[in-house]
Amino acid sequence: MNVHAIHSETPGGTQMAHARSAARINGISIGALGGVVGTFVMDLVLMGTLSAAGMPALTCFSIVGDTVARFFSILGVEMAGGISAGVATHYVVGPVVGAIFGAAVARVAALRVDTLNKSVVLAVLYVEILSQSILATTPILLKMTPDDTLQWFGVSFVMHLVYGGVLGTVVSRFRSSSHSARI
Repeated sequence: MNVHAIHSETPGGTQMAHARSAARINGISIGALGGVVGTFVMDLVLMGTLSAAGMPALTCFSIVGDTVARFFSILGVEMAGGISAGVATHYVVGPVVGAIFGAAVARVAALRVDTLNKSVVLAVLYVEILSQSILATTPILLKMTPDDTLQWFGVSFVMHLVYGGVLGTVVSRFRSSSHSARI
């Protein structure tokens, strides 16, 4: 079956396909923006909290970077861990997680919630559920003590709550403003 033939025979078929594609790209872009902003806000809150607790502000980046380096060493790829690898990982993963969320919201009608609160709750649930498998690698790969593991998950839960809240807010605000502009 020739899909292009169907679209050309159906009045508006090609236009609808283009509109869906544009909405998906818009969703990915908005989600990626939300991911960048969410990562930035989460990192500022985390660095401030660590500083206030008398710990080095970049501790989390160091832990994330060391986890990534350990993971790649298992695959036979040697790389330096530490702060630089942690920052790079945060600012690659954050926008990608946001872009996936934005794409899902644009693609799945049931995820296009109608209020800011629902969008934030949806984003927080998405982020908290998705992050658990990623967060679990750190205590395993770095052989953390039970106390360190509990602290890792506790702080990570709160920080991803911040990230999800910002992601949901950005996606909700930009979706509603782009939707209003089309009306």
